[in-house]
Amino acid sequence: MFGTQRDFDDRITEYRNSLTGIKHLHRLKRPSAPQPNEPIALHVTTSGDIAYDSVRCWMTVNDEETTFELVPGESVWNTLEWQYVRHWSGQIPPQASGTIVSYKIGGRVIGTGSSTASFGLPATPKWIFADNQARVLSEATEFAISVDDYEVPTWVRDAVIYHIFLDRFYPGDGVSWKKSTNLSGFFGGTLRGVIQKLGYIQSLGCNAIWLSPLFASPSHHGYDATDYYTVEPRFGTNADLKELIEKAHQRDIRVILDFVANHWSNQHPTFQAAQHDENSEYRSWYTWQRWPDEYTSFFGVKGMPQLNLKHKPASGYLLKCAQYWLENGVDGYRLDYAPGPPHTFWADFRQACKAVNSDAFLFGEVVSHSDTIASYVPHFDGCLDFLLADALRRTFALETSTLLAFEAFLAAHETYFRNDFSLPAFLDNHDMTRILYLAGEDKAKVKLAALVLFTLSVPPVIYNGTEVGVSQRNPLGRFEEARLPMLWGDEQDKDLLAYFRRLGALRKRFPAITSGRREVVHLNVQNGTYAYLLTLETDSVLIALNIGRRSATINIPIPSFQHSTEDMLNRNRVIVSESSVRVSLAAQSGAFIA
Repeated sequence: MFGTQRDFDDRITEYRNSLTGIKHLHRLKRPSAPQPNEPIALHVTTSGDIAYDSVRCWMTVNDEETTFELVPGESVWNTLEWQYVRHWSGQIPPQASGTIVSYKIGGRVIGTGSSTASFGLPATPKWIFADNQARVLSEATEFAISVDDYEVPTWVRDAVIYHIFLDRFYPGDGVSWKKSTNLSGFFGGTLRGVIQKLGYIQSLGCNAIWLSPLFASPSHHGYDATDYYTVEPRFGTNADLKELIEKAHQRDIRVILDFVANHWSNQHPTFQAAQHDENSEYRSWYTWQRWPDEYTSFFGVKGMPQLNLKHKPASGYLLKCAQYWLENGVDGYRLDYAPGPPHTFWADFRQACKAVNSDAFLFGEVVSHSDTIASYVPHFDGCLDFLLADALRRTFALETSTLLAFEAFLAAHETYFRNDFSLPAFLDNHDMTRILYLAGEDKAKVKLAALVLFTLSVPPVIYNGTEVGVSQRNPLGRFEEARLPMLWGDEQDKDLLAYFRRLGALRKRFPAITSGRREVVHLNVQNGTYAYLLTLETDSVLIALNIGRRSATINIPIPSFQHSTEDMLNRNRVIVSESSVRVSLAAQSGAFIA
């Protein structure tokens, strides 16, 4: 799921690039959203063969420009590069709520400052700018921060999200799937089908729906829209979407749309106009290497031209689209390929959306490491947790990682981000191998991974079909393999479905899961057993797992655990004494004790 980032040599290259030259990388003091009326700490590093006698920030707030100097700090030896990395720090002055701060950072090369003279003439200062090492201010990377007091919506803490890939979910009562000849074709899922399955979704304990892109588009996936104001006719009508929102809300189910800001279809009217008329007003909406056929696109896919969101008319159009659907009842956006648009756009996007609905949930797709994710904290309420998904898949499905390694990752991961940043977690999605296929069709592995997913504090996401045994037919390599149609009726794995429903009901019943403290109380790598305790005031939940192929009995010293003697999930045997809890676990099973 991380592409070339998993390659060691590529990671080394990225690491070296992150330090060489003058770099800011959107680094604030810690992964936390800046608060109104408090100074904002900036962090910059310089390294390489160029020395700087000044590092400066050019800041713009409400069209007013100011500058300030950063202070040199410690020098840290980098063994890999065999040279020093110098650290600089500075503070953006306190700003009022609702302020968008945009800024650039540059370093003045030693010996080129105005105080240096050559043959009696003042020297011309030479500046190099972070992060792109531009030599003129106008071409420098522009950073941005949204300063506000919007909090992560309270409903997100208890959210269980059902991810629907529309074309493959349900065509509607009495309607058969279309007979597509390949996985890139149309299978016939509709919004009417989603409306008719709201009861099913609710039975899983889900109280939020994330819909794949549903705007007018020539493809089955919809990530190449041609009109952001119109529902794709294959899925239904605008009225159908509004009816879905209304009926979902009646069931206390939130509706989240997949929003693509980075690119759209080459059939979009603005691109068609820009490509056919050299003087079109829309030409600046795109980045051209050579007009009309060479232009920047999403990963080189010519059918998905990338938008130039530094151009205000283009970015403003998308902001109005996002506001429109929030005004029509949408509860939030999953933001596709968030690293594509510049941070300045996301700062504007946050303010535009929250102005319409402060309770809207904005979370990004950032398929990268935590340092990169942290750069989006000032803009989003959260990001999809690909790191946790990877750890769950490697530990429970592939078994290429140990329980000890999983806990080492999880313990650090839980403390890296503050509670004011949400990390919805999942086992699989429409762009990656189905977890059941990855697990060799072993449902027990999927159940163990799901138990952990549903008993961590972050919002769990179910990709439609995972709960009923949807797998795939061929190995990885094509996105479409993970997009087989949803199974219904007798085709569903009823045992797996019942298991997911129990997990959803238990999560809803015990607030210690979403709001409590997690503590590891048992871990035996050799036996494959693992247990953690979730505690909230006087309530507690004990989760125990046995990933081994043999039954195991574990004795957990929890003196104050005075609860039931029953595993509420798999009916494993539990004995509670004054000093401990003794759990007998069948092979590849888990227990939920409360």
